[in-house]
Amino acid sequence: MLKLGIIGTGAISHHFIEAAHTSQEFQLVAVYSRKLTTAQQFASSYTDVSLFDNLEDFFQSDFDIVYIASPNSLHYTQAKLALASAKHVILEKPAVTQPQEWQDLVEIAQENQCFIFEAARNYHEEAFTTIKKFLVDKEVLGADFNYAKYSSKMPDLLSGNTPNVFSDRFAGGALMDLGIYPIYAAVRLFGKALDATYQAQQLDNTIDLNGDGILSYPGYQVHIKAGKNITSNLPCEIYTTDGTLTLNTIEHVRSAIFTDHQGNETYLPIQQAPHTMTEEVAAFANMIKQPNLELYQAWLEDASHVHNLIYTMRQTAGIRFEAEK
Repeated sequence: MLKLGIIGTGAISHHFIEAAHTSQEFQLVAVYSRKLTTAQQFASSYTDVSLFDNLEDFFQSDFDIVYIASPNSLHYTQAKLALASAKHVILEKPAVTQPQEWQDLVEIAQENQCFIFEAARNYHEEAFTTIKKFLVDKEVLGADFNYAKYSSKMPDLLSGNTPNVFSDRFAGGALMDLGIYPIYAAVRLFGKALDATYQAQQLDNTIDLNGDGILSYPGYQVHIKAGKNITSNLPCEIYTTDGTLTLNTIEHVRSAIFTDHQGNETYLPIQQAPHTMTEEVAAFANMIKQPNLELYQAWLEDASHVHNLIYTMRQTAGIRFEAEK
């Protein structure tokens, strides 16, 4: 059983703990928050949890791995402290705001003999393994991937405030928060893209509310749509010379149906996981317990490519975070 520490007291941390506890591979033992009262409130539904409002004390306490779900711009500094304290690290996506930060963290993790993972949950879904196998003998002509969901923070934004998810200080925006899912799916299925562009509807602070991107591959393109002020109910599609593969969504996939040019349908054997984070939790636990360094290296390299793509897309759209201004 891996002893789990948590940084970040939002709803997503509760979701992660639920999946972690259900797996019986992790046990929550420590929570950090800037305010002890916030940590107490967060941990009230759990037992035997130590609470901290000092990061150094938190990292000196007895746990094996930390899940970091703080605002995006804080990930890098907090992950460095964790790795220096010989803790394995799970960083909620996006793990970093600059590609070089990911490279730095990978090096620090190696130096301290720790694992570092990005919690991009769809990347670890068995559904994408099934889809990739199905596409092996197909010639891909392109794809349309989207993740656009009206944010619960929009009313706050519209009332004149700037929630973290729309803040340049905290490296927010649709591309960082939701666009990363279709980008990870593209890299998982099609490998490294040659180039990327992005155009967006933006706030005065340059942060994107929604946008459309293009990932360029040899001979075809993958369209990426991300949105926080809109909701898309469209499925995702992969186009081939033989027909179209339709996914009901880009994460927590429930169905994948291939329709050939004659209208014949083939249902891929997709089994949706019981929880959105079930498969990533299992993947991280298995990697620590039974290391597969070749697979781990592939995870690191794919994450590196994803962050290079996001950075390139941000530059083409003129999205700049406070630390970059």
